[in-house]
Amino acid sequence: MSCSIPEHSDVPLDVVPAVPSNSSRKGATTLADLTTIRVGGPIKELVEAESEKEVIESVRYADEEHVPLLVLGGGSNVLANDATFEGVVVRDMRSEITLVQEGGCEGANLRVLAGTAWDDVVVHSIENEWMGLESLSGIPGTVGAAPVQNIGAYGQEISTSVARVRVWDRQDLRTREFAMADLHFGYRSSILKESLTDGFGPTPRYVVLNVDLQLRIASLSAPIQYGQLARLLGVEPGKRVPSTDVRAAVLELRRSKGMVLDDMDPDTFSCGSFFTNPVLTEAEAAELPPEAPRFAVSDQSRAMLGVAAPTIPGQVKTSAAWLIDHAGFPAGYGLPAPAALSTKHCLALTNRGGATGADVRALARTIQSGVRKAYGVELHPEPVVLGGLGS
Repeated sequence: MSCSIPEHSDVPLDVVPAVPSNSSRKGATTLADLTTIRVGGPIKELVEAESEKEVIESVRYADEEHVPLLVLGGGSNVLANDATFEGVVVRDMRSEITLVQEGGCEGANLRVLAGTAWDDVVVHSIENEWMGLESLSGIPGTVGAAPVQNIGAYGQEISTSVARVRVWDRQDLRTREFAMADLHFGYRSSILKESLTDGFGPTPRYVVLNVDLQLRIASLSAPIQYGQLARLLGVEPGKRVPSTDVRAAVLELRRSKGMVLDDMDPDTFSCGSFFTNPVLTEAEAAELPPEAPRFAVSDQSRAMLGVAAPTIPGQVKTSAAWLIDHAGFPAGYGLPAPAALSTKHCLALTNRGGATGADVRALARTIQSGVRKAYGVELHPEPVVLGGLGS
């Protein structure tokens, strides 16, 4: 019996209503107002789109005018610069979770509009006893951004729950769908993100319109893979616990690291983890100190829905946070400057108040240089850095 998610249907079984919003085309505002790190210059044109048609029309307008395009969700994964963004920023204001099918070997099949807040989907899945997203609790941003960089945390990645992604193809000027196997998921990457190298940017060639998720029906979590999370839950790695407990523990861990947005806490005025964990060859990893963390690298191209991906022989992932800390950049490094490392977690670059994009870039370059000098490892930014880090 085939267990694939059904094709698009015009009659959903269950729809969670969207949060109403007013679509509009606006004059200049600032990217500082729309990003969690709160830096960025004015925007020449901002579009808040309430329908798929408006999203596509706005993207086509920018492309036909040959101006930069930035499709922005929650703004949690963007470091802007201080100059005016001389193009169009499109915010997808659509928010809806549709239950397409539930039961049998297919589990729960959901269709989620790209503008939906990611954490709303996690909460909805736990409330309905659907397994697979619980360790991704508290991640800011929207659903449209989630498969682009294959979001992950505490041993779980969205790639094991994605069945299909529907996009607008800016090159071929049509909508198209990618099945999970065609998305080329990797560590914080996908074919969607890779399309940035095709001459598109800062938004990739493929603009996500909606995401189909396939989740198992279970009140217990997926097996706990992350040691720190297992310890907090008081279980051995590989055990399953109620998904509600996993969510509570994940949020506790994220708050302890300043990774849950809080208007009263400048440690949360960041892009989250600023650098990805370096993936090294075994020979490169052998050059690190013995105490440096070493983890297996998952082969997401061979992942199956709801099942942890196999590992890639010969590749080793180490901790960017460990490298940064041991290269002389502990939590709080840079204070009292306007741009400094979080006092809770050295992997987050934060705006302490009044920081500019240039301030944050300078801090990032200092850390990159220090880690390169200490360990010969190049750190790469996880967020989209408009205009690059510079020199």
